[in-house]
Amino acid sequence: MALDQITQVTGTGVHIPGDDIDTDRIIPARYLKCVTFDDLAGTHFYDVRFDQDGKPTGHPLDDPRFAGASIMLSGSNFGCGSSREHAPQAIYRSGFRAIIAESFAEIFFGNSTTLGMPCVSASREDIEALGTALGEDPGTEIRIDLEAMTVSYGDHSFAVTMPDSARQALTAGRWDPIQELLDNEEQVRAVGEGLAYV
Repeated sequence: MALDQITQVTGTGVHIPGDDIDTDRIIPARYLKCVTFDDLAGTHFYDVRFDQDGKPTGHPLDDPRFAGASIMLSGSNFGCGSSREHAPQAIYRSGFRAIIAESFAEIFFGNSTTLGMPCVSASREDIEALGTALGEDPGTEIRIDLEAMTVSYGDHSFAVTMPDSARQALTAGRWDPIQELLDNEEQVRAVGEGLAYV
């Protein structure tokens, strides 16, 4: 099965300000017992979205103005903390397809890439300007171009960065190593049969 070549992501966004947002905040540990990642939809940021009685706290993710947002904005060192794969899975399963932040924790970034969910870095000023635009018009369309390495919205555009190896994997449709192994099963089998066993 050929993977999609991800050259751009377009959608509306939601700004979740803050630095050092760790994986425990993104997906509380009690949700790690799920049988499949599909069960993680809606669990993202649960403990900051709801109080101990299950009442909404007014988090931006639950603001009806940003319903259907598929691009998340945040601060520096996003996804830090424990290296739980469930964190990007929870974000992805909840409908997000890209994240724009100042910087990312390395393992979170890698786990996001293998989902086909680009994580691009931008300056604080550019992210805050985009966040302000979303506050004024939540329907603002955002376009992340992984070939030009830009984010554009309205009449505005700014540069973003990401490691070239990840960008190439996404744009070439080679971002899921497990799928690559499945697609090349015959070659994998041939190599295995050619190995000498002691």
